[in-house]
Amino acid sequence: MNMKRRDFLKAGAAITFVIVLEPFGCKRKIEPKDESVQNTTTTLPSQGTGEAVGAWVTIYEDNSIVVQNPAAEMGQGSATALPAMIVEEMDGDWSKVTVVHSPVDPDVYGRSWGRSASGGGTMMTVGSHTVPGYFLKLRLAGAAIRKALLAAAAESMDVPLAELFVADGIITHAKTQKSMTFGDIVKGGNVPESLPNVDEEELKSSANFKILGKTTQRTDIPSKVDGSAVFSIDVNIEGMEYAMIQRSPIPNGRPLSYNETEVNKIEGVSSTFMLDHGVAVVADSMEGVYRARQALHIKWDETVTAAGFDSESALLGYRKQLSNNGHSVEDLGDTKKAFKSAAKTYNADYLADFVVHAQMEPLNAVVSVKSDSAEVWLGSQSPARARSAVAGALGLDEDKVTMHRCMLGGGFGRRSAPDYAVEAALISQKTKKPVKLIWTREDDIQYGMFRPQCLQSMSAAVDADGNLIGWKHALVGDGGRLLASGSDIDYYNVPNKSISLHQVDHGLRLHYWRAVGHGYNKFAIEAFLDEIAAGQSVDPIEFRRRIASPRMAKVLDAVVEMSDWSNTPEGRAKGIALAERSKSLAAGVAEISVDKDSGEIRVHKFWAALDSGIIVQPDNAVAQIEGSIVMALSTTLIERLSLKNGRVEQSNFHDYPILRMSQTPEMHVKFLESNEPPKGVGEPGVPIVPAAVANAFAKLTGKRLRHMPFTPERVKETLK
Repeated sequence: MNMKRRDFLKAGAAITFVIVLEPFGCKRKIEPKDESVQNTTTTLPSQGTGEAVGAWVTIYEDNSIVVQNPAAEMGQGSATALPAMIVEEMDGDWSKVTVVHSPVDPDVYGRSWGRSASGGGTMMTVGSHTVPGYFLKLRLAGAAIRKALLAAAAESMDVPLAELFVADGIITHAKTQKSMTFGDIVKGGNVPESLPNVDEEELKSSANFKILGKTTQRTDIPSKVDGSAVFSIDVNIEGMEYAMIQRSPIPNGRPLSYNETEVNKIEGVSSTFMLDHGVAVVADSMEGVYRARQALHIKWDETVTAAGFDSESALLGYRKQLSNNGHSVEDLGDTKKAFKSAAKTYNADYLADFVVHAQMEPLNAVVSVKSDSAEVWLGSQSPARARSAVAGALGLDEDKVTMHRCMLGGGFGRRSAPDYAVEAALISQKTKKPVKLIWTREDDIQYGMFRPQCLQSMSAAVDADGNLIGWKHALVGDGGRLLASGSDIDYYNVPNKSISLHQVDHGLRLHYWRAVGHGYNKFAIEAFLDEIAAGQSVDPIEFRRRIASPRMAKVLDAVVEMSDWSNTPEGRAKGIALAERSKSLAAGVAEISVDKDSGEIRVHKFWAALDSGIIVQPDNAVAQIEGSIVMALSTTLIERLSLKNGRVEQSNFHDYPILRMSQTPEMHVKFLESNEPPKGVGEPGVPIVPAAVANAFAKLTGKRLRHMPFTPERVKETLK
């Protein structure tokens, strides 16, 4: 038998999918199964009829609950956190919950930082906004469902509503010992036609949570373990062909001609044609399309902005841009006066190289285009944006494009861009057949969307008493708001601040990367603060404590205690960094050693303390911080993307390495207790890493690292 592992694991498993299109408050009968399309999350209950109670929940006769998940599930746990908010307020039985992808309808399933129960928003899963953005909305939805079910039960049992009690999906009337399950209400046909209004005051206090704030089994793990989880790369459609694209070696270059006749003769190739940015090859197998793409010989029009671009020389020349008037990002107080009156000033420049997302699952999409419609199977951080982009590219109305949401094998911001879905749609439109487009790892790195390289030029003014009275931060690079993100220091009390952005245009493809600009901005800010503290002969902890906000001071004190700051093994040193990201405050301490012969920095331990409000999934939140620490450490020490003559010099993990398990430090994470609404936890671990490592290096060696990543070559050069 020639059976693939995944096929073996999911053999015999029934995969189904339910679509609920009604807005908040509507009712619809859900039949037991719909085998028409693949479910991209998990298997629905197998018996009985279900009733939709609003847009978010369907309850079945056996008391099982199906909950719609509006956010992308890319390993961060949204398919557990968001349903848990609903089921918590419903007082449902969590063991009977099944989670499915919601329809792509931002008006119903969108999230917001706002306080609306039913208003729409965005379905983008970015910036650690998911849990904070849905926390109130989904809890209100769950409370409304609970209220409606209680009213139905009171009517069915003919008892006063106020005397009912509900827990784990069972409604009880203590005086008469009568009880009903949620499933009984469905059986009796008593599910209300609409949901009642619920005030925020009717929600549970965090002290009464039974699911939120507790360690909960993630809903996506079982299907990922047994192989039944469906990613878009797994989807197969009848009549489907495979496609790859040879893209321009220089960003935004265009193909002029290629050896069309020769490539079309290759066995299995059905068609080849030019796109704006490359040549598409379509074949009946993945092996065939890969073989055909290797045979392409393309003549390119490389008269584009990026032609001749050299990332290293460009970065070294950024300081010249400071003479140009930049765009003001923040201007507080009188910075000129502060520097003029200063007892001492400090200046330092910090640099960061390009990095690429390098997510585990290569970019891919399955698209089937008909004359007046299209279907898309996609793992996307922004399905509504992808639908709009596909519709625009095909000349269709958005309601003619059906999105089938799939799990994602990592996103980190890259999968919020719709380019790979548009590519697949254009190829399917041309071939008039369903198409599966797959990017290789080389495609992903060489034609990726990069985190910008940048210069951070820092200046500070200190008065005669050692107080930080003036602050200047000038950012130079390509990327606009990507650069400015994270440059603010609102958690520090500095009366006079000036932050400016000096934009250059290299003609590159740049995009959000985990924590956006916080990684390199907080590196510069926190490393510079250590330099100022050293210049003032003040302990870096004490220096930060003087200027930190009360909330940040608590986080600082927590990490100092966790790390036993004053005690460090011989041959090692500790460094600290603070940051804000997604409204979370974070403090990190790195304990490192340095091999002066090899230039390798070894991070042995890392401690992180955070104030992130209510923690919805404690165990998963720790994992999120640990993951962001590891990812940040990878870009701090080894990840580096460079361009020569407009071409990316790296191609795969042999020359674009990422951190290995053996290089991962022992990690300790602590969340401060809080009753505040949740803040983001997916990204605040990123910005505390680089400066913590750099500051520990300075403490150990007396030398300053100012250029990320801290490669062995750069370390040895610095030590000289």
